[in-house]
Amino acid sequence: MRFRPLRLLPIFDRRPWGRRDLSPWFEPTQELIGEIWYYDRNPTSEGPTLEALIGQHGAALLGPRVDTPLFPILVKFIFTADKLSVQVHPDDEYARRHEGQWGKIEMWYVLRADPGARLALGLREPISPERFRAAALTGEIEQLLDWREIHPGDVFVIYPGTIHALGPGVVVAEVQQNSDLTYRIYDYGRPRPLHLEQAAQVARLGPYPGCPPPQPLDDGGKRLAQTRYFAADLLEVPATFDYHPDPDRFHLLLVLEGSGRLGEEPIRAGQCWFIPAGCEALRLEADQPLRLLRSFYPGGN
Repeated sequence: MRFRPLRLLPIFDRRPWGRRDLSPWFEPTQELIGEIWYYDRNPTSEGPTLEALIGQHGAALLGPRVDTPLFPILVKFIFTADKLSVQVHPDDEYARRHEGQWGKIEMWYVLRADPGARLALGLREPISPERFRAAALTGEIEQLLDWREIHPGDVFVIYPGTIHALGPGVVVAEVQQNSDLTYRIYDYGRPRPLHLEQAAQVARLGPYPGCPPPQPLDDGGKRLAQTRYFAADLLEVPATFDYHPDPDRFHLLLVLEGSGRLGEEPIRAGQCWFIPAGCEALRLEADQPLRLLRSFYPGGN
């Protein structure tokens, strides 16, 4: 049985640092929207959630190589009008032992950055656990972070244990392990809980190790990142592109820019499409040049 692509309908997530103007990806909102999620909990263009359809069809949709107990990938748009908290994510071992769930690794691909926009990855120099705790309580941690100016097209893999923060004036496409486990270290006085003890146990109190540069692919795309839980590729389609789904695993296609058609379906920036395993070959046609972020679960090789 072959399935056709399914459009995932967006889930809008309010955040105190979010924004109301989400153009050109989405219509303006009255609420502060920080993130827009796409994963198995989203309703689909068929009506039921993707989770419900997977419950009916299982491996026929996901593919035989997807052998995880949970849907492995979550993709997002992130919109910032203010600073995110200084935070860190645990690895799987710590998260399973203490939280009963997965840890978190993620990749950020910068779509838009106002002049001077910055993110922080790691610390400028190693510090002791005692200084880390004190700096988190006083706010000095913000000055200890390694802040760097960012630009559209920049790629960052945020490994478990990496202290990080994102500044205002940024739009990011994120691919991540399907987990929402975050330990806040400092939150600029917002009335939200902090998790200093957990963060102190998992944070790497030193510089960010860096990440591999994007690598060219045979189909003309770029491999932006590959981790145990996801691979992320950038595809650019100025006119037409023959898209060959994988018989062994599903793909998620996040439309970053442009408009056109995926087979017979109209597509535009802001949408996310679930490409079932074994789906027939598709023609991508661009009315306006398309830029897409393809993600998939690489396990089971």
